[in-house]
Amino acid sequence: MKQDSTRNTSYTVDCEDYVHVVKFNPFDSGDSCSLIAYGGNNYVVVGSCRFQEEDAEVEGMQYKTLRTFHHGIRVDAIAWSPETRLDAIPPQIRFCTAASDRKLRLFTSDLQDKNEFKTFDGHSDYINDLVFAPNEGQEIASVSDDHTCRVWDLEGNEKAHFVLRSPGMSVCWHPEEAFKLMVAEKNGTIRFYDLITQQAILSLECEQTPLMSADWCLKNTLKIGAVAGNDWLIWDITRSSYPQDKRPVHVDRARLFRWSRVNENLFATTGYPGKTTTQLLVHHLGHPQPILTGTAAVGSGLTWHRTLPLCAVGGDHKIFFWVTEM
Repeated sequence: MKQDSTRNTSYTVDCEDYVHVVKFNPFDSGDSCSLIAYGGNNYVVVGSCRFQEEDAEVEGMQYKTLRTFHHGIRVDAIAWSPETRLDAIPPQIRFCTAASDRKLRLFTSDLQDKNEFKTFDGHSDYINDLVFAPNEGQEIASVSDDHTCRVWDLEGNEKAHFVLRSPGMSVCWHPEEAFKLMVAEKNGTIRFYDLITQQAILSLECEQTPLMSADWCLKNTLKIGAVAGNDWLIWDITRSSYPQDKRPVHVDRARLFRWSRVNENLFATTGYPGKTTTQLLVHHLGHPQPILTGTAAVGSGLTWHRTLPLCAVGGDHKIFFWVTEM
């Protein structure tokens, strides 16, 4: 858990495998530590983190692996359930994964003897993203290259099915808009679906492709961000279906977009993995240039801490953490 200045990371954690995806728990789990999950070629590791930015008694960063879950196949996406509680007796960890065999797997564990998982079948192609219903956690939405968005209950029954016009790249569920789902498609369209009527109610256009990733701002429900081609794009959904702001940022195409969970003007983007290094850029809407540039050896995944301006990217046998200014 050392400070690593060579690549200007704030902290790194060593992992046993290549990290394909990394995800901070975005929900309050009732504990002072933050939960983080990362996926390798055939397992998921759940750990806890504490940073000196939040606790003066911590020097740098403390990391502890809580449990390793055998997965048997490469992990492509991870979503945390709001039902995860470390202050319950016994504690409950619940998360869902998407894997390269086109299945979802729902894991539930008490970090001791109880470790269950259920498999959800239905997608006919690669699953790009998934998310839990943010308030009760009783449903999971997923999007796939099979041109569908599906909503499942925790038993794996399909509750809703939206036909898309191109591969679904991102799906977001906002705690203040629990009856709406945001779905971003590779063809540059972002649609909002009403989950009661199961109809599309609003759409936004990138006017460029491929859209690789989009996110719904936690701190401002009117703000949507995405990356398409080499650019990031920002919408205010009350003003126009076209972006209000956009900027070219990644020469080799942009891959991921994530809003900070603590500031509506702060977001991060990554370039395409597969080059020798992957660029992470942190942007602030008040600044013309990125406020932080980081590089990771072949990075993948991008996630923000729940309460700090701190983000993490996975890589080769490592997770990299960067702390930025608000």
